[in-house]
Amino acid sequence: MPKPLPAFAQAFLLTVTLVAFPLLAMGSEPTTTIKLWPSGAPGEKGDLGPEKDTTKASDGLIAGRPVIRLGNVSEPTLTVYSPPKAQNTGAAVIVCPGGGYYILAMDLEGTEVCEWLNTIGVTGILLKYRVPKREGLPPHAPALQDAQRAMGYARSHAREWGIDPQRIGILGFSAGGHLSAALSNNYTQRSYPTVDNADTLSCRPDFTVLIYPGGLTKKEDADKIAPELSITTNTPPTFIAMSQDDPVRAENAIFYALALKRSSVPFELHIYPSGGHGYGLRPTKETVTTWPARVAEWMRARGLLDHN
Repeated sequence: MPKPLPAFAQAFLLTVTLVAFPLLAMGSEPTTTIKLWPSGAPGEKGDLGPEKDTTKASDGLIAGRPVIRLGNVSEPTLTVYSPPKAQNTGAAVIVCPGGGYYILAMDLEGTEVCEWLNTIGVTGILLKYRVPKREGLPPHAPALQDAQRAMGYARSHAREWGIDPQRIGILGFSAGGHLSAALSNNYTQRSYPTVDNADTLSCRPDFTVLIYPGGLTKKEDADKIAPELSITTNTPPTFIAMSQDDPVRAENAIFYALALKRSSVPFELHIYPSGGHGYGLRPTKETVTTWPARVAEWMRARGLLDHN
């Protein structure tokens, strides 16, 4: 049997839970799930096999709980989680789970995040994007198509979903953080042929949140920013959180933030001393897991949580 946490740690976890997840016990249910590509995603051959949870009994637990590791995704979807009408601020966030472009951590970095967003009055839009990476293409290429279409689709359904088309951000973890940064710097032109009116609307996020992002720099090239991330003065305002001991390397966050600074893009950067990688928003004794409270403060300070 594991030893019980000392009293101070129990109090800390309770405080984090109340601050970061004030209404989570109420639960959130998705209001709708949409097939992102009505006639199939671009370039898909239907040769991946069935979509499935790849989690094995030997896979570790996160904060004492298992993780859904969804693989073989060839039919992307959007699932909308709407807050109660009285609490709805009109802001929305497209959520991109991580998984190294191999799988998607669908609950840890997806459904649980959408439920938390609802507690601060924000609509969570869970993007199930294509994984694993396709042979002959950059790892992020199919996923970027999905993210570009997702942002335009959300704007085209803003009235229906009760959201403000000028307050739609993107939030990603690990590889999903790379995808979020890729969309934040690749929005002037779609990387696929136009499907419908949704693809004529801007796919630039209004703000970006990167949690323990990977792939933002090239380690072998003095941590230069990855070539697909061409930061400009029009890159969206960005929040970044990571731990110093993250094996994916905090340099991803630090050098990306410096590049944002050079382009005069507003950003907020939090580097915590410990916490590792892949904790989602499940609270532990590590202070890095208080990042949801910091994001809420950042969004509030930027006026993103003001009610319509």
